[in-house]
Amino acid sequence: MTYALNLPVAVGNLESYIQTANRFPLLTEEQEIDLARRFRQEDDIEAARGLVLSHLRLVVSVARGYLGYGLPHADLIQEGNIGLMKAVKRFDPERGVRLVSFAIHWIKAEIHEYILRNWRLVKIATTKAQRKLFFNLRSLKQGLNTMSGDEVGAMAKRLGVKTEEVREMEMRLTGRDIAMEGSADDDESFAPIAYLADPAEEPSEALANREIRQLRDEGLKQALADLDPRSRHIIERRWLAGEETATLHELAAEYGVSAERIRQIEAKAMQKMKGMLAHAV
Repeated sequence: MTYALNLPVAVGNLESYIQTANRFPLLTEEQEIDLARRFRQEDDIEAARGLVLSHLRLVVSVARGYLGYGLPHADLIQEGNIGLMKAVKRFDPERGVRLVSFAIHWIKAEIHEYILRNWRLVKIATTKAQRKLFFNLRSLKQGLNTMSGDEVGAMAKRLGVKTEEVREMEMRLTGRDIAMEGSADDDESFAPIAYLADPAEEPSEALANREIRQLRDEGLKQALADLDPRSRHIIERRWLAGEETATLHELAAEYGVSAERIRQIEAKAMQKMKGMLAHAV
């Protein structure tokens, strides 16, 4: 079930949003339990809203810790808020755990997913071990200098991964974006666009190829129409019937002639059609 909580949105003036989030009062343990019970037992949407609003400042604080990935703070907050709402939906007040302790895991998980979907270098972080390496290496690595062999070994041992994986992830983390096109002021520049281009996909050539295919399709229809009924039927059964293609012997039995005679008719019809298609294209 999806709930419309009418929460403040972290867009526009971010500072104004953060000030608004910080103005919502914190809940006492008794207030939190009461709201959680009302939500779970009575499906009270206002109770759920109260739980979420009182923890918006937590999301802001957690999201601030991920600013080093170059993603907008507002987007990180929005994703964290989704995690917070998921936590509220699943929170059980009878377990004796405060919502803040339960929600922080959901908030971080949602922000992690957002980073992994959007950050330019994280496409290799697809397994659980790689994700752990990515986030830990990002926080543990000091500066932008390349790590020494001893540092790589220590990092690999600490995170329980291979040294090769640490090296690969470090290379991706410290890599820089490369412009697809070179500078307009530099005639000597050689950018990826120069060697990644595929001539077959060039717009004018693609249009020409499409027109040729269209002409061939139309030419095939016309060529078939110009054949005599028997020849047309043989070509259709032999080449255009999909999985129900007929053999020479099957057609021979149908027309009461030899398989060789069917082959001769087929060859003559194909030769005639090829001439028509050549003129069409």
